[in-house]
Amino acid sequence: MSTPETVGFLLIPQFSLIAFTAALEPLRLANHISGRELYRWVLLSPDGASGQASCGLRIAVDHGIDAAPELPTIIVCSGIDGHWYDDRTVLSWLRRRATRGVEFGSLCTASHILARAGLLNGYRCTIHWENLAGFSETYPEIDATGELFNIDRNRFTCAGGTAAMDMMLHRVASAHGDKLAVGIAEQLLHEKIRQGSVRQREAIQPDPGIEREELAAAVKLMMANIEEPLDLLTLSNQLGQSRRNVERLFRKFMNCSPARYYLGLRLKRARQLLFQTRMSVMEVAISCGFVSATHFSKCYRDYFGVAPRDDQSGHRLRPLTDPARQHATVR
Repeated sequence: MSTPETVGFLLIPQFSLIAFTAALEPLRLANHISGRELYRWVLLSPDGASGQASCGLRIAVDHGIDAAPELPTIIVCSGIDGHWYDDRTVLSWLRRRATRGVEFGSLCTASHILARAGLLNGYRCTIHWENLAGFSETYPEIDATGELFNIDRNRFTCAGGTAAMDMMLHRVASAHGDKLAVGIAEQLLHEKIRQGSVRQREAIQPDPGIEREELAAAVKLMMANIEEPLDLLTLSNQLGQSRRNVERLFRKFMNCSPARYYLGLRLKRARQLLFQTRMSVMEVAISCGFVSATHFSKCYRDYFGVAPRDDQSGHRLRPLTDPARQHATVR
């Protein structure tokens, strides 16, 4: 009988509970359905204390990282503010494990942590769509796809949420066959095992108005041209529509002009960058297609009711680290 695969789950403070359980439950069910122990798991936290999810639930762990056993696979689980997590002790521990050939996975925002540790250089990866713009600005050298999940050699990353389930089902199928993976999906009432190549924004519920094909195409074009916005005539021409028809569709189904909708997309992207990166207000303005910080600030204040600099300072949290652990000894 083959040795069970042991997977370590490293729970970062404020981790996403749904992503964690969506990754763990397929392993439990693989054992249950097969009648064999195909998988074991070990729960870790940076200091050995219980891991606290973003919903407030605490989960007891088996070890802190300083007492963790040798593990062939480690999945880093994070969530809220994972993009600010910068515990040098944890990053050093991850790098040391990488030198031993450990396979790494990430759930939700944990791609930021792997990237900060230098463990995604040369790999394709993904991250939750809400964090994609900030990740790409912070790590422009890394190929971040925006897909549901990516499995690239000994790195596997997912967007979080139910995408973690799809990713783990693919891993089960690769190791133990499609029949077992389908059986697990049936137990989970998971209607369809999605491919990793599915774009995240195509997998979520759209705005009811965007269900119209013409509007969906228009919004897709807008989102692909945030830094250098298209004027309405160019947008209409690329859609093969008249300018008047595009305006009519937006006013009828979105209750606003195309320009207003486009501005909202750009400002929402700007807010993500302000909250998730170290970019200055001017850098964010340029990245989102504004010609000046003054114009950007006015539009931002009109839309969100607060100046971008004030919004940024109110939401940019300190790195999630424990200063006492910064220079702790790591195995």
